[in-house]
Amino acid sequence: MNNSSHKIIIADSQYLVVEALKTLLGNDERFIISSVVNSKFELLKVLEHELCGLLITDFNLVDYEGIDDLRRVKRTFPDLVILILTNSISKVEFTELSKIGIKNIIYKTADREEILAAIDAALRGKKYFAEEILDMIIEQGDNRQEPEEPTHLTSSEIEIVRLIAGGLTTKEIANQKNISFHTVNTHRKNIFRKMEVSNASELIMQAIRAGWIDNIEYFI
Repeated sequence: MNNSSHKIIIADSQYLVVEALKTLLGNDERFIISSVVNSKFELLKVLEHELCGLLITDFNLVDYEGIDDLRRVKRTFPDLVILILTNSISKVEFTELSKIGIKNIIYKTADREEILAAIDAALRGKKYFAEEILDMIIEQGDNRQEPEEPTHLTSSEIEIVRLIAGGLTTKEIANQKNISFHTVNTHRKNIFRKMEVSNASELIMQAIRAGWIDNIEYFI
């Protein structure tokens, strides 16, 4: 982790939340608060001139024109990790954030330990969701129709499911299992077809329900 990964920018318009974060992070020598902004314009201006590792923001309290603005931020600054710290989030908003690759979401009711754990996970490239978010994820999974035969994958395919859930790319899975990229891609397509899912999030939900992975282990 290089020094830029420790630089944090806060984008939020709630005074007490911002002051609390400044105090919490300012007392931790691992982190440097690069800037505090409360508008999209200020955020982009800072990001254009300074390399930051983490953005902590509330998408409801900054003048983003919808979640697509965060998508554009991620595309423009691909090395920037985004941690959502919010008062509330709907299932639709969670789904949209997930689609653009935001995998770190907690509530402003989080205590000191959870905030620091979420920041640490984000900087290490790991997922971190508040317990309430996990409940939402599981509920979404429960509302989906299960495959008729949830255990009809081979042991090798189940292993690949676990690696996908762990966040590994197709190339990384191929390297770890010492097989070709094409072979992993074929397995992946077969797994998605058998499990009747269209993306990795749906696959992980089905794998949790089938007992192949532990939800806490793979979402945090």
